[in-house]
Amino acid sequence: MSDFTPRSEFLQTLMARGYVHQCSDYEGLDALAARGEVIAYVGYDCTARSLHVGSLISIMMLSWLQKTGNKPIALMGGGTTRVGDPSGRDETRRILSLEDIENNKSGIQGVFDKVIQFGASRTDALMVDNAEWLTQLNYIEMLRDIGRHFSVNRMMSMDSVRMRLEREQELSFIEFNYMILQAYDFTELARRYGCNLQMGGSDQWGNIVTGIDLGRRMGTPQLYALTCPLLTTASGAKMGKTASGAVWLNADMLSTYEYWQFWRNTEDADVGRFLRLFTFMPLGEIARLEALAGAEINEAKKILATEATALMHGREAAEAAAETARTTFEAGGTAADLPSIEVAEAELKAGLGVLNAFVRAGLVASNGEARRQVQSGGLRVNDAVVTDIGQMLTLADATQAGAIKLSFGKKKHVLVRPA
Repeated sequence: MSDFTPRSEFLQTLMARGYVHQCSDYEGLDALAARGEVIAYVGYDCTARSLHVGSLISIMMLSWLQKTGNKPIALMGGGTTRVGDPSGRDETRRILSLEDIENNKSGIQGVFDKVIQFGASRTDALMVDNAEWLTQLNYIEMLRDIGRHFSVNRMMSMDSVRMRLEREQELSFIEFNYMILQAYDFTELARRYGCNLQMGGSDQWGNIVTGIDLGRRMGTPQLYALTCPLLTTASGAKMGKTASGAVWLNADMLSTYEYWQFWRNTEDADVGRFLRLFTFMPLGEIARLEALAGAEINEAKKILATEATALMHGREAAEAAAETARTTFEAGGTAADLPSIEVAEAELKAGLGVLNAFVRAGLVASNGEARRQVQSGGLRVNDAVVTDIGQMLTLADATQAGAIKLSFGKKKHVLVRPA
């Protein structure tokens, strides 16, 4: 890739913004993109009611594909979710019921409307479900018509299989078949919709090129692969994971404020990279923000947080979250729309143990952790440091915004509201 200079706006944009990890044929894909003839898909299994922020990079790639005159396909894995992708895992995924899969699919679909235009024109996106064809496959016919093109020797060498076996972790037969189904998805999308590119994370490279090979053997036009890096932060942590769990894209699974705060907490070294990947801001403005030093970099982090949050939650909600943070951290107040929990008024009248309160608020995982944080001065109630592990919270403490403000460190706050 070092000596490749793209002509298409699509690859120019993706390479300049840091989306590209590997491509099966830069020249061939670039020529297609320059003519506006790329039809690309990314697959999303329906394992939860929301995608998490780790999926956002591929969603942004689909959006840039459309913005540069090509056609995106968002593939819902209603079929493949029934099998489970072994990539990057040491244990078999839990088998979900068909009802759970459908509910999860409904929760996921709304994300795409926020950054991709669906419709009937040439570059309008499509959303399809691989259950349409995978559930119709006859097993004997699949073995004869599709399975004969796969080498078990090659399948055993794939990272998703090899790593599981090297760690002596069980790999079920149903998971072993996942790469066959994913490869067949690519062939079927090529036949039905003229799809010629599959995009995904770098951990999907083996499965994607297997699909290219299957398409060649089954007579499709030339297919292409393009992967993005699996992101880690500058300190080496996996992108999209926090101490409290996944960073979900849906507001009903992670509040707008918490989502904004996730981006606000970006490490200094990651600000420019994340602005390029997770916003549509011009590269010149990003370069200016990236060059800020010292305390000024915090202004760039706030812009990143607001722009990234606006994509998923809307501009108004993003700016409200920014104002909540300003009120809480800069003005010394308590914003009413901080994350909150409700505790029965009767329980507060009787007295709620401070350790228990922090556990119930989700700020710490256990009473033991809360006790250790008290000893190190890490917990505060209404901005006062907790020094007594036996402290009891009562209705008399509900003085700020009609609630009790619990704080863990400088950036994590939850309101306890009497109910």
